[in-house]
Amino acid sequence: MGSKNKLKRFKENDTFGNVLQPSREEAVAGDFPLKGKWNEDFFKNDKPIVLELGCGKGEYTVGLAERFPENNYIGIDIKGARFWRGAKTAVEKGLTNVGFLRTQIELIEHFFAQGEVTEIWITFPDPQIKYKRTKHRLTNTEFLQRYKRILKPDGVVNLKTDSEFMHGYTLGLLHGEGHEVIYANHNVYRNEGAPEMVTGIQTFYEQQYLEIGKAITYIRFKIK
Repeated sequence: MGSKNKLKRFKENDTFGNVLQPSREEAVAGDFPLKGKWNEDFFKNDKPIVLELGCGKGEYTVGLAERFPENNYIGIDIKGARFWRGAKTAVEKGLTNVGFLRTQIELIEHFFAQGEVTEIWITFPDPQIKYKRTKHRLTNTEFLQRYKRILKPDGVVNLKTDSEFMHGYTLGLLHGEGHEVIYANHNVYRNEGAPEMVTGIQTFYEQQYLEIGKAITYIRFKIK
C-alpha cells in the first residue's frame, strides 16, 4: 500500500465515530478518558465487551459483532490503515456494537480497567518463532497476566491460528502454568465439534491458508 493511500485511510479513520487513534504519549500518561467507561461513554450500553487483539483488517471483529449483537466488540491493532476496512464496513452496515482502537497490545492496561473485558480473541498472530522474539508472542506469560488484569474473573481467551508452533507453544504454556483449557482443536475444519464462531467467520488470509490445505487450530481457555 502506498504512503498516499495510507495517509488517506488515516484521515478517513478520523471521520469514523467508531475509531480511536490516541498517541502513545496519551496512553502512557495514564489518563485515557474511556478507561473503565467504555460501556458508559463509548457504546452507551451495558453489554459485555470483547476484544480482538491484532485485528488486521477487522474482518473478525465485524463478523463477531454481526453474529452476536448482544456483545460489544473492539478491534485493536497498531496499523490503522489496515483496520480502516473493518471500521468502514461497520459504519456502512450501521453496526453500533463495534469500535477500533489503534495502539500496541502491550499498552492494553492503559486503555481498559480491571475486570472491564469479558472475552479476548487473538486471531492469526505472528508466532514470533525466533527465540529473541518470544517477548512479543501474544500468549507468553507476560501477555497472559496483562489479559488477566483487564478480564472479568470468569473471562475467556480464544486463540485461532494457522501456526502449529503457536498452537503447541500456547497449549504447553497453559498446561505448564495450570490455566484452564476449555477446548482445544488442532484442525477445526476437519474435526467435528468446533464452535460455529470459529468456523463461521473466515479472514481473507484464512481463506488463502485453507486453499493450500493448511490446518487452522483453536484454543479456548481461562487464565488462572
